[in-house]
Amino acid sequence: MTQTKQYCTFHVADMFLGIAVEQVQEVLRFHPLTRVPLAAPSISGLINLRGQIVTAIDLRRRFELPPQDGDRPPMNVVIRADDGVVSLLVDAIDDVLEVSVDDFENPPTTLRGPAQTLVEGAYKLTDRLLLVLNSQEAVNACGPDHSLASR
Repeated sequence: MTQTKQYCTFHVADMFLGIAVEQVQEVLRFHPLTRVPLAAPSISGLINLRGQIVTAIDLRRRFELPPQDGDRPPMNVVIRADDGVVSLLVDAIDDVLEVSVDDFENPPTTLRGPAQTLVEGAYKLTDRLLLVLNSQEAVNACGPDHSLASR
């Protein structure tokens, strides 16, 4: 019997990324942000999620990509990380996909820059490549020596 895993998938620039569904709390439309002075560049601000203050991290900035073109606001993928609940700002939300754990592969060797640590592996799908986001590394927005909890 083949074991499977489900991923909540989304887009950041031309990348098709996924996070294990058990880490995802919810997916939301864009929420207004409160900027945080002197925060790390990848921290876009704070959102109020039904009374809970949640840090919003821009995945485009984490991947060192240019800002999104157009007027379409980013979407929120709210995840449960080691340091608490965090929102990842992404370009667009896609489906929940179920893949065989046997098809998991090491990250592509063509990844450069921050993607080398932000992507923990990949699945070759019929029409595209699903990159598995290392969510703990993604929320480590201040660099490898600074977690959000130390902010």
